[in-house]
Amino acid sequence: MTSTGAAKPRRNDHDAAGRVTRDVRWARLVARDERADGDFFYAVSTTGVYCRPSCGARTPRPENVSFFATTRDAQRAGFRACKRCKPDAVSADQERGERIAELCRWIDAREDTPRLEELAARAGWSPSHTHRAFKAVTGLTPRAYASARRAERMRRGLGEERSVTDAIYGAGFGSTSRFYEGARDRLGMTPTRFRDGGRGEAIHHATRACSLGVVLAAATSRGLCAILIGATEAALVRDLERRFPRAHLERAGAAFDATLAAVVSLVEEPHRATELPLDIRGTAFQERVWRALRELRAGETITYAELAARIDAPGAARAVAGACAANPLAVAVPCHRVVSSTGGLAGYRWGLGRKRALLARERAGE
Repeated sequence: MTSTGAAKPRRNDHDAAGRVTRDVRWARLVARDERADGDFFYAVSTTGVYCRPSCGARTPRPENVSFFATTRDAQRAGFRACKRCKPDAVSADQERGERIAELCRWIDAREDTPRLEELAARAGWSPSHTHRAFKAVTGLTPRAYASARRAERMRRGLGEERSVTDAIYGAGFGSTSRFYEGARDRLGMTPTRFRDGGRGEAIHHATRACSLGVVLAAATSRGLCAILIGATEAALVRDLERRFPRAHLERAGAAFDATLAAVVSLVEEPHRATELPLDIRGTAFQERVWRALRELRAGETITYAELAARIDAPGAARAVAGACAANPLAVAVPCHRVVSSTGGLAGYRWGLGRKRALLARERAGE
């Protein structure tokens, strides 16, 4: 007698479903996470359609789902765009981001700071909407962004061995007094010392063996400016010298022992909160990324795209990755908690083995 019951799922269907549901993107698809839009797209083999993660269509069976990084990849695989969520169209957020990016380029090209009314006219928005949208995308007001960009041009000018006065005017500051009002906060040291690669700045450092190799801690009078992890003391000292080529580097004395012990403890037990004074120096964007990293809980991981969204810079995942790679304060600024979009460990300045060990320790200590 022939059975009329439903056909049993094939083994390869189970395998495919398992692979998809284990992918971190599946949970975001099921949740219709709008923050994932642009990070990836998914296609359904039974309909031949690809969608945004936030699409309101019925959740597909996992064995029928494929993920794609771009709409072009989905189209090359033979799928067509969903008419409901229109994944091939520019979203309102993307359009806003592109318009703000154009305003940023315009600010960058100007020597003075444009008035809010000028920015609004260029964007085709009202001044109040321009102010809100600019801060939502960049995390800064237009005036603060212009100030940060001038400070970055100032850093470059000082690094080119120009006189301090020439660098100040070349960066777009209207007067030397306006720049000097906040110079130490912008540069972490006086302009002349910054120009000279830290010349005259006293940096004390010490190393100690730890379970991950060797850790180097270095500090100015303001706090720790570097926590480096590596295989040998010599390599770490060379790294520090490259960062501060003209600073006065000194071996720390016994007074530094407590700080060094706290740094080593942070490496061995990264789940334990340790309040260490930090002398953080980076661009405005880097410091936003590093600040957001310090807000993560021990054991918590985040993707580069999610971190970009958290600092209100959607679409800046690559720049976020660059900021993580430039982080000079291992563990204290926990860039080891950032993973790839698939949940993999991705890169880590001090080696994937150390990243894996730090995350394991945090999870074990939760």
